[in-house]
Amino acid sequence: MRIINKKDIEDIALGAALLGAGGGGDPYIGKLVAMGAVDEHGPVTMLDPQEVPDNALVVPIAMMGAPTVLAEKAIGENEYKTLSSMISQFFGKEIYAFLPIEAGGVNSMLPIAACARLGIPLVDADGMGRAFPELQMVTFTIGGINASPMALTDEKGNCVIFETITNKWTEELARAVTMSCGGAVSVALYPMTGKQMKEFSVRNIVTRSQKLGEAIRTVKSCTDKTPEEHFLSFSESYKLFKGKISDVLRETRGAFNFGKVMLEGIGEYKGSEAYVEFQNENLLACVNGEILATVPDLICLVDAETFVPVTTDALKYGKRVYVVGLKCFEMWRSEAGLKLVGPRYFGCDTDYIPVEERCKGGTASV
Repeated sequence: MRIINKKDIEDIALGAALLGAGGGGDPYIGKLVAMGAVDEHGPVTMLDPQEVPDNALVVPIAMMGAPTVLAEKAIGENEYKTLSSMISQFFGKEIYAFLPIEAGGVNSMLPIAACARLGIPLVDADGMGRAFPELQMVTFTIGGINASPMALTDEKGNCVIFETITNKWTEELARAVTMSCGGAVSVALYPMTGKQMKEFSVRNIVTRSQKLGEAIRTVKSCTDKTPEEHFLSFSESYKLFKGKISDVLRETRGAFNFGKVMLEGIGEYKGSEAYVEFQNENLLACVNGEILATVPDLICLVDAETFVPVTTDALKYGKRVYVVGLKCFEMWRSEAGLKLVGPRYFGCDTDYIPVEERCKGGTASV
């Protein structure tokens, strides 16, 4: 058990933006939401998963939809109360704790804000270890946990609770309602026991985000390595490319941000070209026609000077970035995991090969 305060939130948001693999929304917006709640109601108690009773009701809470829409709509405190009330009434039992559904600039922050406003603990775990665009894409699905009953509400007060036959159906129906509500809503889903959470969650994700954020913030203070070497070392990432953004193609379709970012090589990559495809999160990185990383491994763009993560909605012409790859949570590399989030699910015409194997030839370094 420990306390999450405003200083911690700064680093958690920064580190979670890296683990968000380009998605998960603007970390600045998420940070403001969480800090505002802590300012009003005080710091949040965070529990290690092992501290949660086996029979406790724990629930992930998040936003659903296109992150660019959330930047315009924002989120207030009424949404958290509505979601909590709907789930508690369904089970006839109070929620013991919230947890994030994924890592990402917004969805790592909203559970902190909800816990502060409702006075309940946060669990140091999530269901992805990164961010993915669809609701069924969580380790809880692999564990046979139902996404429903799922509570959904928008900023106007419209609310609905779903009971569905599969987690994919939860995604389909909730996505349709999200579009009707303007493209972004707040949700609480995958209600589970403490025992289920311990068995199928990605543990210590909030702590990992905080450590990554602190390391990014202090990356230039390292004396025995260059900033690049230090970043690659502490993030355990593979360098795939360094370049200048030459073009960004994007569209919002079905409450998702789709697109492709084109890069021209700089430094040791001068004369080379690369591109990264995304659907909210980065899906595939290709350098000079060779695929170097795909989902479920994490593909992240970071500022070439500060190493601050660059989300897909912040991509701009002329920005200089590193493209790096990080290993995903091991459960995603299983047959069940790849069926849920492998490259072919997203329409990428390639089988999954772990990033460390694709980069064996020396194109990338860790």
